[in-house]
Amino acid sequence: MSSVDFPKEVRDHLCTKLRCYLMEELDVELGQFDAEFLLDFIGKEFGAYFYNQGLHDAQAMLQGRLESIQEAIGDIEKPTAF
Repeated sequence: MSSVDFPKEVRDHLCTKLRCYLMEELDVELGQFDAEFLLDFIGKEFGAYFYNQGLHDAQAMLQGRLESIQEAIGDIEKPTAF
């Protein structure tokens, strides 16, 4: 899996949220530069887990929709001699 390249605005927003969280919850002050490194680390080390879970969640949702469509098709199916 290749790395995710967020637009600068999104990356800046994520770094700001990370900096605020660390300050509010852990009383740790982090500069923008360090926040970017931490964001890169989190993405590299944990990103695949979040990505894979998203795929599994999407697959489960689609499977549910497919079952619903199959039921709807069965409801309108015409009876035959076979």
